[in-house]
Amino acid sequence: MTGRPKNELLQQLNTDDFELLAPHLQSVELPASHILHHAGDSIAVVHFPCGPAFVSFAVPVEDDREVESLLVGREGAVGLPAGRGPSFAYARIVVKVGGTVLRLPLGALEQAQQRSASLQDLLARYAACQLAQLLQTAACNAAHSIEQRAAKWIIAAQEHIGADEIPLTHEQLASMLGVSRSYASRVIQMLKARRILATRRGAILILDAPALAASACACNGAVKNHFGEVLGRP
Repeated sequence: MTGRPKNELLQQLNTDDFELLAPHLQSVELPASHILHHAGDSIAVVHFPCGPAFVSFAVPVEDDREVESLLVGREGAVGLPAGRGPSFAYARIVVKVGGTVLRLPLGALEQAQQRSASLQDLLARYAACQLAQLLQTAACNAAHSIEQRAAKWIIAAQEHIGADEIPLTHEQLASMLGVSRSYASRVIQMLKARRILATRRGAILILDAPALAASACACNGAVKNHFGEVLGRP
């Protein structure tokens, strides 16, 4: 692979570290709803979403439900090892918005890390940011209303995609929030009544971004600030 892909974690690597990984990166186009891992799967490949593509982590809970706990897009990677030894998926990891994803064999990454302390350092700092994001999500789920959380997820999706039209159904939003589809639909209707959102078939359209931000909690901003402090990004 030549040049830098549209993934901020790979773009942040120094030249030597990127050249360690570049020969092993494989670009694939993945559609929405493509499952990267089921909960319990052994992870052998790291995925780097590029451009507007992003994936979600859905944690199974009782009653055959799942709750979205994390979104990962071009700012990061999916499947990075937590330590030495086998790595297993705790959640179902699924593509939410399709697009280009780079695949990297886990073995190639581990060999590169053995050769580069700077690569180890960057990935460790990114792992710390992901942990902070998970902790913030746990706090958000406990402290904030469904409307605040819905606005937060929609804003997060908009930032990953870079467009005001989000290919997100009521059912998918309900999964993100861990609520029934009817509950998610009521929240959407409330935001539509205030002319903050509109809906199209299979999509949500943001009409008033400042009002949507005012309806959301501050969790997205806290996470972004932490990414900036730890990884040195604007």
